[in-house]
Amino acid sequence: MWGEKPEDKKPEGRRQWVLDPLVGVGPLRFGMNRDEVCAALGGVSRSGSQAARDGSFRESYDDVGLTALYAPGTLLAGVAVHAEAGPRVSLAAVQLMDRVPSEVSADLHRLARGRGVRVGVSRGGDPEIAAWGLYMGAVQAWETSAEGYPIRTDRVITQVLVAAPELADDPYATDPWTPWRDSREEPMNAGGWPVTADQDRVRWVWTPLKGVGPLRFGMTVDEVISALAGEEPAARLGSFPHDAFGRYGQWVLAEDRFDGAGLTAHYRLRDGRPRLAAVTVHGRTGPQVVHDGLKLIGQKVTALDAALIERAERAAIRLVIGCSGDLGISGCNMYVRSARAGDGMVSEARFCDADWEDHG
Repeated sequence: MWGEKPEDKKPEGRRQWVLDPLVGVGPLRFGMNRDEVCAALGGVSRSGSQAARDGSFRESYDDVGLTALYAPGTLLAGVAVHAEAGPRVSLAAVQLMDRVPSEVSADLHRLARGRGVRVGVSRGGDPEIAAWGLYMGAVQAWETSAEGYPIRTDRVITQVLVAAPELADDPYATDPWTPWRDSREEPMNAGGWPVTADQDRVRWVWTPLKGVGPLRFGMTVDEVISALAGEEPAARLGSFPHDAFGRYGQWVLAEDRFDGAGLTAHYRLRDGRPRLAAVTVHGRTGPQVVHDGLKLIGQKVTALDAALIERAERAAIRLVIGCSGDLGISGCNMYVRSARAGDGMVSEARFCDADWEDHG
């Protein structure tokens, strides 16, 4: 969701906050202005902000581990608390942060039943309770290695977004949120996380910098669809490019998601047409791709990372690290990514052409 790779904050050093539904969380109250928010947080400095055309914006406070959403008029309308670095938020003695998602879900369902409140499911498959302005999320957990650098784990932990009454029905569809990440474009998850068994996955061959399976870099959109036996994309993502004067051009396709094939095709404009430049094979449902004896898809992320590091230590390969902390093989422009599967993570991979710059 909105979480970023965390700083290392010990649980005992984190603030303890209580959620007051639709009113505020911890010392923050919805309707506060920016200065009041900073004062309530103890005078912490802002780490960065982004504004939208309608006057809404969001502002990060990395020292506290949260992001504030401001509605037009510079009034606090939502607070996204980061999983491992943010305050430990509780509601009626239910700890919401940094826990196993299924356990928090069970606790919230019990609490809501006792109070006659409906629990829904967010697009990400986690509980949402509009009556309380409460939206759960989850991210991959990170740890610190013995050498002092962050490493991925196979665990998923919870984080929370709390919203003011005007955002409570669906904060992810509102102007303070959608300019940066429109979750309505992401696949809907009803709360289940099926993972295709390895023996039921088709086998694809990867040719570094050339293509994977039947897909070859440089293909047109129609050629990609044809190579996937005519499957139409389940969703498309693109943008309207604009110049320095704010003038918008024609919509440009950026990616197609193919749920049947279990992959996302990423495009780049060449000769005025979208051409295939990268393929993300989905961890839960995509084809199996084997490289030098390593299964890259649907595996434990830590085991695959360890295998890659071991080969690098033997000087069999050189590794690169992507902007999201993904490990890749130098010279191949491939990154081992991770995908959520309930309370855990499985590996997926992005295969790119030589010119693709991966940004997570």
